[in-house]
Formats: sequence, structure tokens, C-alpha cells
Amino acid sequence: MPCRGKTHSMPTVNRVLPERAYETLDDYVAAGGGRGLEAARAVAPEVVIAEIEASGLRGRGGAGFPTGTKWRTVRDHRSDLLPTSVVVNAAEGEPGTFKDRTIMRLDPYSVLEGALVAAHAVGAAIVVVATKATFSPEVARLRRAMAEVRRAGWLAEDFELSLHEGPSEYLYGEETALLESIAGRPPFPRIAPPFRRGVTEVVELDADDESGLAAPVDMAGPSDGDVAPPTLVDNVETLANVPRTVSEGAAWFRRYGTDESPGTIVCTVTGSVRRPGVGEVPMGTPLAEAIAAIAGGPLDGRRLVAVLPGVANGYVPADLLATPLTYEAMAANGSGLGSASFRALDDGDDVVAVTAGASRFLAVESCGQCVPCKQDGLTLATILERLCRGEPEPGDVDVLKTRAATVGDRARCYLALQHQAVVTSLLDRFPDHVEAHATHEAPPTDRALVAELVDLGDGHAAIDEDFRHKQPDWDHGRTDSGQAPADRHAEHRS
Repeated sequence: MPCRGKTHSMPTVNRVLPERAYETLDDYVAAGGGRGLEAARAVAPEVVIAEIEASGLRGRGGAGFPTGTKWRTVRDHRSDLLPTSVVVNAAEGEPGTFKDRTIMRLDPYSVLEGALVAAHAVGAAIVVVATKATFSPEVARLRRAMAEVRRAGWLAEDFELSLHEGPSEYLYGEETALLESIAGRPPFPRIAPPFRRGVTEVVELDADDESGLAAPVDMAGPSDGDVAPPTLVDNVETLANVPRTVSEGAAWFRRYGTDESPGTIVCTVTGSVRRPGVGEVPMGTPLAEAIAAIAGGPLDGRRLVAVLPGVANGYVPADLLATPLTYEAMAANGSGLGSASFRALDDGDDVVAVTAGASRFLAVESCGQCVPCKQDGLTLATILERLCRGEPEPGDVDVLKTRAATVGDRARCYLALQHQAVVTSLLDRFPDHVEAHATHEAPPTDRALVAELVDLGDGHAAIDEDFRHKQPDWDHGRTDSGQAPADRHAEHRS
């Protein structure tokens, strides 16, 4: 679809999501694929990085960090002894999100091309695509596309391109936990950032170390820059934007979106809507318009009362649904854009039940390296479930407020802060709903199932039903061992 300028009153667009799937690399090349890699390799890496910086492309994995800045930082931390690597984060696990898997199903070639452009820019000779072993259609698609890329001669001599099939845990998608998994360990977030400690080399803690860290990697010091190989970790959607941005230029990329949040965004819309689905809209599109364009809006006779962006940010209430989909506007309204997954709640939904489901998901998926994250998180989930069932105990609401304030203490990754954001937004924006459950005015209900999507198509979203049986120790047995996952897998430190 041709670009139409910066107007936001428009339907979905097709920049990252093609109108039809590219079945072969030849199909992709016939549509213009490959030109970004050719253009990148014709100029110095600095020129490529400068173009990405000028484009304003921000990471589409959730944080929205400037991509050009990230690339420059990795290049500046190159090691003279060990190779730099690029890792494609294809471990999509945010509840309600299916945009990366949609991209990989329709067009894995732009992701691979973007990764190869990034490798040229940061001086890497290794690309690892890290996805989940359970993503069978995506794994098959990626393997076939990677084989085609090799046969087409897109890889330089001695260049390594591989696929890592990791675990199903939510934390596997956190970039340092992703690197831990590639290194053969459980997906526990670590301290050292990827630009300081990458895939190839880690610093093992001594056996008598008393730091209590499950991920056996200490923080790299300033003097370690010449021996620690950096890794660039970029999300699927981020890299899918790269080829055309390089071939067409930064000004082309900025034809959509706003000055601070340029380009388009691929959104997943589920919940109480007519047809759950994935679609691409210009950044700056009002949230309500995106929901209407992608999912047909609310069900007949219903009205939306809130939208929950994944489990990473606070609720967007009905009176803020005109908020533009930009990083700055969503943050200003007390929520966040995250991975652009939106669960719509209408006037027939119970916001406390949905929060209870989100809380349980985060409490279970916490690795337990940070005690408040796991223990306060489980307390939050327990109280919210009691409120849903109509079995509140005296002081539950006060404890809910207290633990929501402490769950993020000393957190080494964002999971605990996500938990804090979701529960705090319930307390701040829907206090009457909480009070209704605490005083038995609201009818008892089950907590909502909030978990990873296993498929999305034909207007139907399939949620991972097996998560109902997942224990806080990450086992699927009948009872919980009482141990945090980091304690159960402590042997990996030896």
C-alpha cells in the first residue's frame, strides 16, 4: 500500500505486514526485498547507523528504545578478541500479543534481512534467531527461509546464522534471559546488559559467591570492554522495519507517525471485540480507532470500559481511549505502548477478574531471583483471587496496596514493575470495582485466564489453557514445591 502522509484517519496499512504472505525468497525479492542489505553493504557501517538514527526507529519489543542508539552502543563496545553477535528476539510471550508470530508467518525474509543489515552495522559475524520450541509454524518457516538465504548467497564467508529453540517461559523474552538460554542455562535475567556481555562469553561467579544471583553473570566493569563480546538484541518487528528504512531512507520511514514516535506499529487486539486480530497502523493513531480498524470495535450493544496493554502497563480507561498510539502519549496517560497488545474490556467484563488473571500470570512467571517480585507477587495474586471469589479477608485491600508498592523493590528486570503497574492502575482507576468485591456487592466470579496466545486467526484468539495448571515453581504438577524457579535450578551455577 502506498504511503499517504501523516494523516491518522485511515485504515490499517501494509509496511511491515505484507498484504499476502511471501511464500519464497524469490517472491520477497520480486517485491523489492534484498535492496536494504545491498544498500547497507555498499556503504560504511557508520552510514547505516546514522540512517537508522535519523529515521527515529524505536524498538518494537516494548521498551521503545532508539534503535540507532542501541546499534551505536554495541558497535562502540566491540571486543578485539571475541566476535560481536546479533540476536533476533522472536520469543514472543506477552499475553495478548501475536504480532511477531504474524510477521514471521507472513514474511520471515525481512526479519532475516534486517538482522543481516544490523550485523553489518555493528560488525557482527553471528546472527542467532531465538524463538520458542513450541512455535512450530514459525520454526518451520524460519528454517526454510534461512536455508533459502544461504542458497541465495546472502551470507558472507564464515558468517554464522542459526536458530535457537528455547523454553516456553515468559522471561525467556527478556533480553538477558534470552542470552542465558542461548548459553545453555535457564532463562533467568542477569545484571550485565547485552552490550557488555553477549552470547559467546560470560563471567562465571565463584562457587562460594554469596550474591544470591541465579544467572551466573556479574556486572561487567569498565575495564572489561576489550574482552567481553557485545550482543545486539532486537525484536522481530524492529528488524522487519530495517530493510526498507535503509533502502528508502529515513525520510521515507518518517512519512508515517509523529516526530518522537515515527513509523507504523503492528498491534494485536483481543478481548471483547468483534474479531480479534493483528493489524498495522500509523503511529499516532488513536487507540479507539486502532481497535475499530483491526478488530471491528466493541461487540454489538456493548461499550468499552478499559483496555489492558498486555501485562506490562496500567489500564487505559474509557475516557482515555482517544490517546494516540505513541510512546510519549501512552506514557503520559499513565499507561504505556509496550508491545502494542490490547485486551479490550467491555461493560460485561469484570476488571478485577482480569487483573487477578494478569497478577497470577506475573507471579507464576517470576523466576524468584528477586524475593519481593515472587513473594509479594504471589500475595497480590492470592488476594485478587479471593476478592474475585467473594471470599475477602479483613485488611485485604490495604495489603493489596502495600504489596503493590513493594513488589518492584530491588527488581533486576521489568517483570515486577509490570506487576506493580497493572495492580496499581486497578487500585487507582477502578477503586469502586475493588470495593464492590471487598464488600460482597459484586457477584463472585472466577479469575480471567491471562496467558500467552497459542494461535490467532479467523477472528478467534486461542489462549494457552495449559497455563491454568502451571505452578509458581514453573512445574505443571498437581502441587507447587514451594521453591522459586531460581532455587530449583540453582545447580546450573556449578
